[in-house]
Amino acid sequence: MGELFRSEEMTLAQLFLQSESAYCCVSELGEIGMVQFRDLNPDVNVFQRKFVNEVRRCEEMDRKLRFVEKEIKKANIPVVDTGENPEVPFPRDMIDLEATFEKLENELKEINTNQEALKKNFLELTELKHILRRTQQFFDEMEDPALLEESSTLLDPNEVGRAAPLRLGFVAGVIGRERIPTFERMLWRVCRGNVFLRQADIEDPLEDPATGDHVHKSVFIIFFQGDQLKNRVKKICEGFRASLYPCPETPQERKEMAAGVNTRIDDLQMVLNQTEDHRQRVLQAAAKTVRVWFIKVRKMKAIYHTLNLCNIDVTQKCLIAEIWCPVSDLDSIQFALRRGTERSGSTVPSILNRMQTKQTPPTYNKTNKFTSGFQSIVDAYGISNYREINPAPYTIITFPFLFAVMFGDLGHGILMTCAALYLVLRESRLIAQKNDNEMFNMVFAGRYIILLMGIFSVYTGIIYNDCFSKSLNVFGSGWSVRPMFGERGGNWTPTTLKDNHILQLDPAVPKVSVAKILLSVFSITCTHLYFKKPLNIYLGFIPEIIFMVSLFGYLVLLIFYKWLAYDAKSSKEAPSLLITFINMCLFSYNDPTNKPFYTGQVVIQCLLVITALACVPCMLIVKTLVMRRQYLWRRHLGTQNFGGIHVGNGPTEDEAEIIQHDQLSQNLEEESPEFNFADVAVHQAIHTIEYCLGCISNTASYLRLWALSLAHARWSSRINSTLDRASSSCLLLLTAFWRASLKTKPHPHSLPPQLPHLQTTGFHDSCEHCDFVRL
Repeated sequence: MGELFRSEEMTLAQLFLQSESAYCCVSELGEIGMVQFRDLNPDVNVFQRKFVNEVRRCEEMDRKLRFVEKEIKKANIPVVDTGENPEVPFPRDMIDLEATFEKLENELKEINTNQEALKKNFLELTELKHILRRTQQFFDEMEDPALLEESSTLLDPNEVGRAAPLRLGFVAGVIGRERIPTFERMLWRVCRGNVFLRQADIEDPLEDPATGDHVHKSVFIIFFQGDQLKNRVKKICEGFRASLYPCPETPQERKEMAAGVNTRIDDLQMVLNQTEDHRQRVLQAAAKTVRVWFIKVRKMKAIYHTLNLCNIDVTQKCLIAEIWCPVSDLDSIQFALRRGTERSGSTVPSILNRMQTKQTPPTYNKTNKFTSGFQSIVDAYGISNYREINPAPYTIITFPFLFAVMFGDLGHGILMTCAALYLVLRESRLIAQKNDNEMFNMVFAGRYIILLMGIFSVYTGIIYNDCFSKSLNVFGSGWSVRPMFGERGGNWTPTTLKDNHILQLDPAVPKVSVAKILLSVFSITCTHLYFKKPLNIYLGFIPEIIFMVSLFGYLVLLIFYKWLAYDAKSSKEAPSLLITFINMCLFSYNDPTNKPFYTGQVVIQCLLVITALACVPCMLIVKTLVMRRQYLWRRHLGTQNFGGIHVGNGPTEDEAEIIQHDQLSQNLEEESPEFNFADVAVHQAIHTIEYCLGCISNTASYLRLWALSLAHARWSSRINSTLDRASSSCLLLLTAFWRASLKTKPHPHSLPPQLPHLQTTGFHDSCEHCDFVRL
């Protein structure tokens, strides 16, 4: 359990991988997930690296798979996800995968192109069918004498009566239904009323072959005279994206064309059905393996991306890589390298060499399914530095406990516990289902957090005596009240305390807050001891403890003193803790309404406040000056200045190895920054202010938790009272309906047994069996 309380010990290692086995070795390292590769080519452009072509090929395969997945989702075909974790394909298998994906993509594109063309042709034939059917109705209506007389007004008035009415030209087409009003107004204005428009809606919506949407359209026919109006009408139709179709003038020709169109539509519908069946078969076959293909391609891409981080030996036969890895997992990494070498068929083993460095390793915290949720909560606020104390183990207790303090209720806690137990007991099945719902996945990931919150809520609910905000009295009262003479001449007894809802303990006690802050300070001190930083202990830990104990530790002692020094009889004479603490911080001791607790209180409190205030400049100024002095001392340690040249003792063998490695990787490591007094002073000031204000705010936060708990109880009791009134109203209405259903007044003993409290007078003037009280 040591790795749970502190991040893993990491080491920098160098890998020498043979070219033929590097791919499989990196694949095995990726499967165990215990190493972090460093980029040894930071100055090389990503497009100039060794395996950039392989990365591009993987990206192209990934693009093709995304296209296939999009088509599968468009067809509403479920993608099969068995949870399988396939092995990474060998580099030689990339050609076969590329050919498979290329063939599948081309086939789908060809099917889509042919299907779109067939649908476009089908749409045109369908629109032509509606035109032929509707125009026949228009021509039948045009043979009406009244309409013929109206159409004759389109002719020249001078020729009316000299010759028979001329036959008008016409065009027929289909247009979107929403464009009809604008289309009609444009025809009227441009043609100056010299055209005659008839239109009718198509009942069934038509499918757009390009987008697949269903649109509503209308059939129209426009009558006009002369080529000039014909050109104008066609240009207007083109501007409104109306589709014009040829329409014969004679009924016989229209009838023959309609028969031919219907035949072609039937044949085309059969071809469309066959094409759609073939497309469904292709997509269903792809849906079974598309997830496995995605995993294989993305693993290959990750491997080649990792290989691009390595250096290549001058002989082009060896790849050199540097990794961060946990010291405890070195054996597993060695085994993975051997397994990768055997899988590739290489006879030359890979070499793992530990290195020394001055770089700060990355932070790595091992987690399991129980601690991962709590670790995620901690990491959301910030990841700790390397080998620092990990707050996650303490969060396992404090987080559910603080939730239970706010929302402690026996009934609510039981519901949360049952829900979390369901998720915990069926976690294997739920994981296998691969649910994509984001809300469910978030709740499922925190199932153990919810379980602990529910258990703690049950515990605090029993202490609060609350079950769905209904008061309980399971264990009785722990108060012991001695009989005394009250204000009204009576005695206070335990019965008085039990029945009086005003006499209660004020739970606004900051003891838990002080303990929690002290725990955090001691945890940080453990980190200082581990890294051997005595300055942070002498000028950080000790002043912080003195500041905390002088103020809030003293307040806790006053709480215990008040409990012991005052009882129920003298409780009215007890001074207020809050007023005492405020007067202590303000050096105000002339308040006649708040008497001191003990003799010599003023001197002790003044001494404590001065001591706490003296700790602030110690953390703020003294520590910064000492840090600057230490930096200057380290800078000039062991060196002497002779004419501007620093001369000192030579490095040891271990130091020389470190210096050599740092020189080889000088492009990879950032140089340690110079000591900046202003930056360090600002950082220390922020830390000091944050700690001092945090002591106050965290103590007050527990008062807010108590207030939130009371608000939760009050809100729940309000809901319960509302439900009680609603249920009473329903019972009264039920009784009224039951009475109205009877023709005679019943005897009260004949009331239903489920309504005994509604037995009242008013049924009979007198009853010899019982005496009822009127509601």
